[in-house]
Amino acid sequence: MTLSPDEIRRNIEILFEKIAFHAEKVGRDPKEIKLVAVTKTHPAEVIRSAYQIGLRSFGENYAQELRDKAKTLAFDAIEWHFIGRIQTNKLKYVVPVAEYIQSVYRKEEMEEIEKIAARIGKKQKVLIEVNVSGEETKGGIKTDDVQTFVEECLSYRNVEIVGLMTMAPFIEPENTRHYFKKLFALREELRRFYPNIIELSMGMTNDFTVAIEEGSTMLRIGTAIFGEREYKKD
Repeated sequence: MTLSPDEIRRNIEILFEKIAFHAEKVGRDPKEIKLVAVTKTHPAEVIRSAYQIGLRSFGENYAQELRDKAKTLAFDAIEWHFIGRIQTNKLKYVVPVAEYIQSVYRKEEMEEIEKIAARIGKKQKVLIEVNVSGEETKGGIKTDDVQTFVEECLSYRNVEIVGLMTMAPFIEPENTRHYFKKLFALREELRRFYPNIIELSMGMTNDFTVAIEEGSTMLRIGTAIFGEREYKKD
């Protein structure tokens, strides 16, 4: 069931209250944390409501859905994030509209992003997806391989690596802390050599409060804003 604008507004208010509480709990400024509203499968009118309420950053998982929504919702200051699994043949739909591509971890993805960005005269911001949990079902590069991967991508003129992204296992929130600490430590190590690697995209509806306390700068949250998704039945 699609939530009403009033319900979405209240959810956003509650969310910002929680973000502020957990940021201030560890001495952080809530303003340094970006809320990326995850809108995959939600209709355009839902995104329009969230934009009118004040959200500006939206995350999509599917390339063609991102392309179509960006065309329909061409608002001033709207910022699109691509956060799904990358199919290189569909990056042609993503690069022209995404401010950030958060889920990069293969060299062929970087090569294709570079090629498309160069063609359209764009500097594409990307985050490297890191598999901190080691789960085979999750995408991402191993933590030990991240620095080598960054070094291999330094020659790209139209790609800028600005941060790291991860998905913690879906477990009790407090038990995710170890994984977020691990990504934070990796970011700090990389910043010694690559000062532009600033962003930490970690934390979703289940575990964002812990992620904030461990240094997240981008939260990817859908359910806590828009409610449960309805999937079409065959």
